Amino acid sequence: MTPVEIGAFSVVAIIFLVYIGMYIPIALGLVSFVSIWLISGKSILAFNFLKVAVGDGVEEYAFATIPLFTVMGLLVSRAGLGTDIYTVMSRGFRKITGGIGMATVGANAVFAAVTGSSIASASVFTKISVPEMKRLNYNPRFAVGVVAGSSVLGMIIPPSAMLIIYSFVAEQSVGEMFLAGIVPGLVLTAAYIIGILLAGRFWPSFIGQNVKSTEVEELTWFEVFDKTVPILFLITVVLGGIYTGWLTPVESGAAGAFVALIIAFMRKKITWKGLWQTAIETGHITASILFLILMASLYSRMLGYAGLPNELNAFLQEYNFGFVTVMIIYVLLMLFLGTILDTASIILIVVPLFLTLIESMGLSLVWFGIVTVIGAEIGLLTPPLGISCFVIKATLNDPKISLKDVFMGAFPFAVIMLLVLVLIIKYPVLSIGILN
Repeated sequence: MTPVEIGAFSVVAIIFLVYIGMYIPIALGLVSFVSIWLISGKSILAFNFLKVAVGDGVEEYAFATIPLFTVMGLLVSRAGLGTDIYTVMSRGFRKITGGIGMATVGANAVFAAVTGSSIASASVFTKISVPEMKRLNYNPRFAVGVVAGSSVLGMIIPPSAMLIIYSFVAEQSVGEMFLAGIVPGLVLTAAYIIGILLAGRFWPSFIGQNVKSTEVEELTWFEVFDKTVPILFLITVVLGGIYTGWLTPVESGAAGAFVALIIAFMRKKITWKGLWQTAIETGHITASILFLILMASLYSRMLGYAGLPNELNAFLQEYNFGFVTVMIIYVLLMLFLGTILDTASIILIVVPLFLTLIESMGLSLVWFGIVTVIGAEIGLLTPPLGISCFVIKATLNDPKISLKDVFMGAFPFAVIMLLVLVLIIKYPVLSIGILN
């Protein structure tokens, strides 16, 4: 077999191993190691590739963003800031048809700006929002669908674990990736809210035919201040520090974690035991992501050694595939893989194949990262491996709402995501304009 054939076979092998349940880093590392060995015929070269990949990954300064933003997100969850922002949002939208759904989207967007995790958002708002919407006679499919759809904002609005992973794979600035995700995240948030507003007018059965208005007391201005200022201050520290250039991504993560810790202690939402548990959980998450990035680095080096990215680039140029055709192929590939793989797997497996091509076309790798993350995130809402949908079903623990109901409720939001993705592809300025 030629090196290119071995490289192509390795991609298929990794997808197969991940699909049957093998731990992603193990699949990436094992197949990449064996492929390098087969191409070179020397085991020592495969070990050298592994040594370089591990050394470069561990010494990467920007990797410190992962534990810092992880601990910040965990502290924010423990401090109950997600519940606070939802309370304020729900009272602001309560008189509009589908208003609680809009409040869920808005609260998820704010929550995403300090947690960066779709799974955390799905878990938190399933407990907060779905019971409230069921009480008010909303369609159960809409209730779980809006939580599933808005939970993906956690991977687009910075800080985002997927944007960090992409920045390592594509060797891009974490800070630039964070800034580039702000406008697309806000556009998707607005698109969801507009979609719910239109559904309330033209498809009321999806929202719920006899939806009640919320019967709650008005919040005083002091209560609104108390519930919103902490999280807004935290967002300002993290994203404002990066945008103004006062803080690097690592420094903003440290500042955000410190502010989140102060908020949690001031609200008496965390004990010393809880802080220790948060530290342990942060360690587990950080170690797993580091292992993932190291093996992804080995995989990228294997692909380059096999010459597969250059071969793919030459193949597409030979047939004169233009920008539109390449993007259609890429998006369709992302949507297909989204039905069988999780977001991290898609980014780690597919991105290294297309980086050379995207660079040769003179396109921004930062913009390409936003396109990649949004495209991969659609997979969180599509069967059979829509992870957000599974998390919602498991968290809800309601036999009256089936997994099919969750997927059906999330489908309109997946369509909206696809439309926003097309918009980002057509108008790159929406993502990279903020960098100029």
